[in-house]
Amino acid sequence: MTAPAYTLAAARGPGAYLPPVPVRRRWRDNLRIWWREIDKLLLLLIGLLMAIGIIAVAAASPASADMLSTAKERVPDFMFFQRHIVFQAMGLTLMIGLSFLDRDQARRLGILVGAVMLALLFVVPFIGEEKNGARRWINVGMSLQPSEFLKPGFAIICAWILSWRLRDPGLPVIAFVTGFFALIAGLLMLQPNLGDAILFGGIWLVMVLLAGLPWQRLAATLGVGVAGLTLAYLFYDNARHRIDGFLGGGTAFDQVDLAQRTITAGGWTGAGLWLGVRKMNLPEAHTDYIFSVIGEEFGLVTCAIIVVLYCALVMRALIRLTGEDNLFALLAAAGLITQFGGQAFINILVNLKLFPSKGMTLPLISYGGSSTLAVCFTLGLLLAITRRNPFLAREGGSLRDLIERKEERP
Repeated sequence: MTAPAYTLAAARGPGAYLPPVPVRRRWRDNLRIWWREIDKLLLLLIGLLMAIGIIAVAAASPASADMLSTAKERVPDFMFFQRHIVFQAMGLTLMIGLSFLDRDQARRLGILVGAVMLALLFVVPFIGEEKNGARRWINVGMSLQPSEFLKPGFAIICAWILSWRLRDPGLPVIAFVTGFFALIAGLLMLQPNLGDAILFGGIWLVMVLLAGLPWQRLAATLGVGVAGLTLAYLFYDNARHRIDGFLGGGTAFDQVDLAQRTITAGGWTGAGLWLGVRKMNLPEAHTDYIFSVIGEEFGLVTCAIIVVLYCALVMRALIRLTGEDNLFALLAAAGLITQFGGQAFINILVNLKLFPSKGMTLPLISYGGSSTLAVCFTLGLLLAITRRNPFLAREGGSLRDLIERKEERP
């Protein structure tokens, strides 16, 4: 006779509850899970832009080094290129490390970083380093610009607040994030930093529209924005100078004219690596105006390819959100990709003389210390939030469907 199989459940009796046994995964298991869930196409596009950035900074580094050299001291031609390699390696490590976080961890980290950078933003006007008439940086061994890291923190915090609507539809969450944006915009204007204030406004607008801002209020919101820009032009010297320089040119604000002439100097195919001439007279060739250096040395065709890569990256992130059933993830990822795409296209439009100068770098391509790390921090959070188990079915639907489903559940 065969004895019945002995089990712990049988020993405890029918209906006995067995607590779940914690599973300790090895690092190889975590790596396999990460590779299964990560958006590989998004990762590939990021890698391509970073590779282009290495070549572009190599092309622009001699021009910037020559601009900074004096009769007594010569800056090495490839100093910026060598530093860029280091910052790119640090940024890539940071981005990959953050992409291993789950959504809750990414949310907590984003809120923490946003809170710390907001606190630093209060003290920047008093202890910050002054460059070109603006105080935006704090020296912490390297120049740290708190507003750069506050951008992803702002998107995460706003998404977290707006997602409260699922718990209590009566909460004035849009008013909360609007007040938060107004506070940040006011602090940025003290630096002065009009460009970042406008970018924060774009992130805010996209997120509140996704969160359910009535279309009837959109016209009023746009009206307030136009009124704000008008007041900035009338009473804010930084805004007036930049707008006047864009519309009429001027000796103190003619970088955009130089950039536009540089980008078209190479024609369709470019003059060739290190063969550009106009870049030698271009200020900030390795940062704000690196897109013009690419145009002169590699041609307008290469510039068009870069624009396509940015569009593909933004569209891929948005497509990844199709069918997303987590309101926080949807809003946070939308805010993060709006920040990234907005900064990229503002920089490109400035180089094409289609937008006033804003002092923004080209993400993943321009040289930068804290700006490179901030962009990689943003994309690391984006990769973490858009991770998805391909074997889990999702309810999908529109944002309204998501909210209605949540409200119908007991």
